[in-house]
Amino acid sequence: MMIKYVNYFFVISMGVFGVTMHAKEDESPMYTQYAVEVIRSFSKQVKKEFGEKYKSPSSMYTKPHITLVNFVQFEMMEERIVNRLKTIAMGYTPFKLELKDYGSFPSHTIFINIESKQQVQNLVKELKPAQRLLTLNKENKAHYIDDPYILVARKLLAWQYEQGWLEYSHRHFTGRFIADGMLLIKRRVGDKAYQIVQRFEFMNLPVTAKQGALFM
Repeated sequence: MMIKYVNYFFVISMGVFGVTMHAKEDESPMYTQYAVEVIRSFSKQVKKEFGEKYKSPSSMYTKPHITLVNFVQFEMMEERIVNRLKTIAMGYTPFKLELKDYGSFPSHTIFINIESKQQVQNLVKELKPAQRLLTLNKENKAHYIDDPYILVARKLLAWQYEQGWLEYSHRHFTGRFIADGMLLIKRRVGDKAYQIVQRFEFMNLPVTAKQGALFM
Protein backbone atom coordinates (compact mmCIF):
# COMPACT_ATOMS: atom_id res chain seq x y z
CA MET A 1 0.00 0.00 0.00
CA MET A 2 1.40 3.40 -0.98
CA ILE A 3 1.84 5.85 1.90
CA LYS A 4 0.14 9.14 1.06
CA TYR A 5 1.41 12.59 2.02
CA VAL A 6 -1.24 15.25 2.48
CA ASN A 7 -1.13 19.05 2.74
CA TYR A 8 -3.32 20.12 5.67
CA PHE A 9 -4.58 23.61 6.56
CA PHE A 10 -6.31 24.59 9.81
CA VAL A 11 -8.36 27.71 9.13
CA ILE A 12 -11.11 30.03 10.31
CA SER A 13 -13.41 29.97 7.31
CA MET A 14 -15.65 32.74 6.00
CA GLY A 15 -17.66 30.24 3.99
CA VAL A 16 -20.87 28.60 5.20
CA PHE A 17 -18.75 27.13 8.00
CA GLY A 18 -16.98 28.89 10.80
CA VAL A 19 -18.45 32.33 11.45
CA THR A 20 -21.57 34.09 12.57
CA MET A 21 -21.85 37.85 12.42
CA HIS A 22 -21.65 39.84 15.64
CA ALA A 23 -25.14 41.00 16.59
CA LYS A 24 -26.25 43.55 19.14
CA GLU A 25 -29.10 42.73 21.50
CA ASP A 26 -31.63 44.44 19.24
CA GLU A 27 -30.38 42.78 16.06
CA SER A 28 -32.41 39.84 14.78
CA PRO A 29 -30.94 36.49 13.63
CA MET A 30 -32.08 37.42 10.12
CA TYR A 31 -29.93 40.57 10.22
CA THR A 32 -27.03 38.55 11.64
CA GLN A 33 -27.14 36.02 8.80
CA TYR A 34 -27.54 38.82 6.25
CA ALA A 35 -24.41 40.52 7.61
CA VAL A 36 -22.42 37.27 7.30
CA GLU A 37 -23.47 37.01 3.67
CA VAL A 38 -22.47 40.63 3.03
CA ILE A 39 -18.92 40.17 4.39
CA ARG A 40 -18.42 36.80 2.71
CA SER A 41 -19.76 38.04 -0.64
CA PHE A 42 -17.71 41.23 -0.43
CA SER A 43 -14.51 39.29 0.34
CA LYS A 44 -15.13 36.93 -2.56
CA GLN A 45 -15.88 39.85 -4.86
CA VAL A 46 -12.64 41.60 -3.86
CA LYS A 47 -10.65 38.47 -4.72
CA LYS A 48 -12.51 38.03 -8.01
CA GLU A 49 -12.03 41.67 -9.06
CA PHE A 50 -8.34 41.59 -8.23
CA GLY A 51 -7.85 38.31 -10.09
CA GLU A 52 -9.55 39.58 -13.23
CA LYS A 53 -7.96 43.04 -13.26
CA TYR A 54 -4.41 41.94 -12.42
CA LYS A 55 -4.45 38.52 -14.11
CA SER A 56 -4.11 36.49 -10.93
CA PRO A 57 -6.38 33.42 -11.46
CA SER A 58 -5.60 31.81 -8.09
CA SER A 59 -7.13 34.83 -6.35
CA MET A 60 -10.53 34.04 -7.82
CA TYR A 61 -10.83 30.40 -6.79
CA THR A 62 -9.86 30.34 -3.10
CA LYS A 63 -12.54 31.07 -0.50
CA PRO A 64 -11.95 33.81 2.09
CA HIS A 65 -10.34 32.36 5.23
CA ILE A 66 -7.76 32.95 7.96
CA THR A 67 -4.99 30.34 8.01
CA LEU A 68 -3.84 29.31 11.49
CA VAL A 69 -1.35 26.56 10.62
CA ASN A 70 -0.41 24.53 7.56
CA PHE A 71 1.52 21.28 7.55
CA VAL A 72 2.31 18.10 5.63
CA GLN A 73 1.62 14.75 7.27
CA PHE A 74 0.89 11.12 6.49
CA GLU A 75 -2.82 10.63 5.80
CA MET A 76 -2.84 7.69 8.22
CA MET A 77 -2.25 10.22 11.03
CA GLU A 78 -5.49 12.06 10.28
CA GLU A 79 -7.63 10.49 13.01
CA ARG A 80 -5.08 11.37 15.71
CA ILE A 81 -4.81 14.91 14.39
CA VAL A 82 -8.60 15.34 14.36
CA ASN A 83 -8.90 14.10 17.96
CA ARG A 84 -6.20 16.49 19.17
CA LEU A 85 -7.63 19.51 17.38
CA LYS A 86 -11.14 18.68 18.58
CA THR A 87 -9.94 18.78 22.18
CA ILE A 88 -8.26 22.17 21.68
CA ALA A 89 -11.36 23.65 20.03
CA MET A 90 -13.69 22.34 22.75
CA GLY A 91 -11.90 24.46 25.33
CA TYR A 92 -11.83 27.65 23.26
CA THR A 93 -14.37 30.47 23.41
CA PRO A 94 -16.00 32.10 20.34
CA PHE A 95 -14.50 35.53 19.73
CA LYS A 96 -15.10 38.70 17.71
CA LEU A 97 -12.85 39.67 14.82
CA GLU A 98 -12.63 43.19 13.39
CA LEU A 99 -11.59 43.70 9.75
CA LYS A 100 -10.30 47.04 8.46
CA ASP A 101 -8.82 48.07 5.11
CA TYR A 102 -5.92 46.32 3.35
CA GLY A 103 -2.31 45.42 3.96
CA SER A 104 0.56 43.85 2.04
CA PHE A 105 3.79 41.88 2.24
CA PRO A 106 6.14 43.59 -0.22
CA SER A 107 6.44 42.61 -2.93
CA HIS A 108 4.19 39.58 -3.41
CA THR A 109 1.01 39.53 -1.26
CA ILE A 110 -2.08 41.72 -0.66
CA PHE A 111 -4.64 40.98 2.05
CA ILE A 112 -7.54 42.28 4.14
CA ASN A 113 -6.31 43.48 7.54
CA ILE A 114 -7.46 41.85 10.76
CA GLU A 115 -7.47 44.70 13.26
CA SER A 116 -8.10 42.54 16.35
CA LYS A 117 -5.28 40.02 15.93
CA GLN A 118 -4.74 39.03 19.57
CA GLN A 119 -7.53 36.43 19.79
CA VAL A 120 -6.29 34.67 16.65
CA GLN A 121 -2.71 34.78 17.94
CA ASN A 122 -3.88 33.29 21.25
CA LEU A 123 -5.59 30.49 19.34
CA VAL A 124 -2.40 29.78 17.37
CA LYS A 125 -0.53 29.50 20.70
CA GLU A 126 -3.10 26.91 21.82
CA LEU A 127 -2.28 24.87 18.70
CA LYS A 128 1.50 24.94 19.13
CA PRO A 129 1.72 22.13 21.73
CA ALA A 130 0.43 19.83 18.95
CA GLN A 131 3.49 20.65 16.83
CA ARG A 132 5.08 17.18 17.09
CA LEU A 133 1.88 15.57 15.83
CA LEU A 134 1.73 18.00 12.89
CA THR A 135 5.39 17.60 11.91
CA LEU A 136 6.33 15.06 9.23
CA ASN A 137 10.12 15.39 9.55
CA LYS A 138 12.87 18.01 10.01
CA GLU A 139 12.32 19.33 6.49
CA ASN A 140 8.52 19.45 6.83
CA LYS A 141 7.58 21.17 10.09
CA ALA A 142 4.21 22.72 10.86
CA HIS A 143 4.07 26.39 9.84
CA TYR A 144 2.10 28.54 12.29
CA ILE A 145 0.74 31.92 11.15
CA ASP A 146 1.48 34.47 13.88
CA ASP A 147 0.38 37.50 11.83
CA PRO A 148 -3.18 36.60 10.67
CA TYR A 149 -4.90 38.09 7.63
CA ILE A 150 -7.49 37.30 4.94
CA LEU A 151 -5.71 36.73 1.66
CA VAL A 152 -6.64 38.67 -1.47
CA ALA A 153 -3.72 37.56 -3.66
CA ARG A 154 -0.26 36.03 -3.22
CA LYS A 155 2.78 35.03 -5.28
CA LEU A 156 2.30 38.19 -7.33
CA LEU A 157 4.67 39.32 -10.04
CA ALA A 158 6.35 42.69 -9.51
CA TRP A 159 3.93 44.56 -11.82
CA GLN A 160 0.87 42.85 -10.26
CA TYR A 161 1.93 43.82 -6.77
CA GLU A 162 2.98 47.38 -7.61
CA GLN A 163 -0.18 48.25 -9.53
CA GLY A 164 -2.47 46.29 -7.24
CA TRP A 165 -1.10 47.79 -4.04
CA LEU A 166 -1.19 51.30 -5.53
CA GLU A 167 -4.96 50.79 -5.84
CA TYR A 168 -5.77 48.76 -2.71
CA SER A 169 -3.66 50.84 -0.33
CA HIS A 170 -6.23 53.60 -0.90
CA ARG A 171 -9.32 51.40 -0.63
CA HIS A 172 -11.34 51.13 2.58
CA PHE A 173 -13.23 48.23 4.13
CA THR A 174 -14.64 47.44 7.58
CA GLY A 175 -16.48 44.44 8.96
CA ARG A 176 -16.73 42.25 12.02
CA PHE A 177 -17.86 38.74 12.82
CA ILE A 178 -17.83 36.15 15.58
CA ALA A 179 -15.53 33.18 14.92
CA ASP A 180 -17.28 30.18 16.48
CA GLY A 181 -15.28 27.33 14.98
CA MET A 182 -12.48 26.16 12.72
CA LEU A 183 -12.01 23.87 9.75
CA LEU A 184 -9.36 21.28 8.99
CA ILE A 185 -9.03 21.02 5.21
CA LYS A 186 -6.67 18.94 3.13
CA ARG A 187 -5.26 18.60 -0.35
CA ARG A 188 -3.48 15.44 -1.39
CA VAL A 189 -0.06 16.04 -2.90
CA GLY A 190 -0.54 16.43 -6.64
CA ASP A 191 -4.23 17.38 -6.38
CA LYS A 192 -5.66 20.88 -6.91
CA ALA A 193 -8.94 20.55 -5.02
CA TYR A 194 -9.29 20.92 -1.24
CA GLN A 195 -11.51 18.72 0.90
CA ILE A 196 -13.05 19.51 4.28
CA VAL A 197 -11.89 16.98 6.86
CA GLN A 198 -13.90 18.26 9.83
CA ARG A 199 -15.35 21.36 11.47
CA PHE A 200 -14.47 22.03 15.11
CA GLU A 201 -16.77 24.19 17.21
CA PHE A 202 -15.50 26.48 19.96
CA MET A 203 -17.42 25.18 22.99
CA ASN A 204 -15.75 26.90 25.96
CA LEU A 205 -15.81 23.68 28.00
CA PRO A 206 -13.84 23.31 31.26
CA VAL A 207 -10.62 21.30 31.28
CA THR A 208 -12.23 18.29 32.98
CA ALA A 209 -14.83 18.05 30.20
CA LYS A 210 -12.11 18.31 27.56
CA GLN A 211 -10.11 15.52 29.19
CA GLY A 212 -13.18 13.32 29.41
CA ALA A 213 -13.78 13.77 25.69
CA LEU A 214 -10.43 12.12 24.95
CA PHE A 215 -11.81 8.80 26.17
CA MET A 216 -15.19 8.93 24.42
